[in-house]
Amino acid sequence: MLKRIVYTLTGLALLLALAFLALVALNLRGEDKLPPTPTPFESTQALVERGRYLALAGNCAGCHTVRGGAPYAGGLGIGTPFGTIYSSNLTPDATNGIGSWSVDHFWRAMHNGRSKRGRLLYPAFPYPSFTKLTREDSDALYAYLRSVPAASQANTRHALRFPYNTQLALAVWRALSFTPGVFEKDPAKPAEWNRGAYLVEGAGHCIACHGARNSLGATQDQRGLSGGLIPGENWYAPALNAADEAGVANWTLDEVVALLHSGTSARGSVMGPMADVVWGSTQHLSQEDVKAIAVYLRQLPQTPAPARPPGPLARDPAVMARGSAIYDQRCAYCHGDKGEGAPGAYPPLAGNRAVNMETPANLVQILRHGGFLPTTAGNPRPYGMPPFGSVLDDQEIAAVLTYVRGSWGNDAPPVGMADAMRR
Repeated sequence: MLKRIVYTLTGLALLLALAFLALVALNLRGEDKLPPTPTPFESTQALVERGRYLALAGNCAGCHTVRGGAPYAGGLGIGTPFGTIYSSNLTPDATNGIGSWSVDHFWRAMHNGRSKRGRLLYPAFPYPSFTKLTREDSDALYAYLRSVPAASQANTRHALRFPYNTQLALAVWRALSFTPGVFEKDPAKPAEWNRGAYLVEGAGHCIACHGARNSLGATQDQRGLSGGLIPGENWYAPALNAADEAGVANWTLDEVVALLHSGTSARGSVMGPMADVVWGSTQHLSQEDVKAIAVYLRQLPQTPAPARPPGPLARDPAVMARGSAIYDQRCAYCHGDKGEGAPGAYPPLAGNRAVNMETPANLVQILRHGGFLPTTAGNPRPYGMPPFGSVLDDQEIAAVLTYVRGSWGNDAPPVGMADAMRR
């Protein structure tokens, strides 16, 4: 009996050891080792400027700068289903920032998702996208970040639940979900398309918001961009490959360029997290790069709209009546009695695909919290939406949105209390 127990325990120990070795091997696949001596690095003004531009393309300040704080000093809390992750200090401070990092350390973080000491980084820092950046672009970003003013702000400890706060859990995630890679050009596509793909899939990391995620929080299908709830937020990043959500395959090139450069175009406008992206990133890109992104997005393979039962969806007449009364009192002045909007000021609600999307998450957020289009050179004084969360309760929010989604030819599902209660 004792011998059998010993054999069993030995077998279990062997299996655990093999599993551990397999986990280590999977986490090391495709990684670049640090060279025995640091790679010589000499910054130039041209390299710094290239890095500054790439930082804008990636909207790095959007996560690594808190409102009113020092640029790139970190400390912004990023909500995830597993807890809160705080962005790190990217300034050249030697103690809390990257002042003691070599250019090789920085490349390893961007390409392999490891800290200076080799610890695994959480993918809230989107290295699954940044791994596609070239070494030259990584070096340029390093040069730029080393040029910003140093800030001594200490890094905030992540507030993740067990076991997600362990390196072991992160190693399992990486083994299943991440392999370092490079951007591979499509030889069948023109240079402009490939440039757009590089920006969207790499520096722009659009999949971080617009990608569907599995139960482990890993994004799927890089070139699908099939939409999903933004981790830690109640905003939905609509699918970029579906005409009924945010697909632009049937838009003109100029319409897409206008949206990315100014935040508004003849076919739509941006609010919420995408307004932040336009304000902090895409409006600053060159015309050539914005056009390349537009070319790429217009050629994404499209997915058909989900089939719906024939005929209009059933709606509660009492809810529709209540919603109509709220709309007449609160909304019609700007958006029109029939949801027609006001050109150049307030968007039409009739036939608006943001209104008709399956999920009402963004409508709830806009109605509750309000918002503005981004201030850009092409739209320096944007109109805004006031917040109604202080004057409408959850039932009223559900009622008026149900009314809007079922009027003037709109036929989207009614809004339930579970949706309206999302803060």
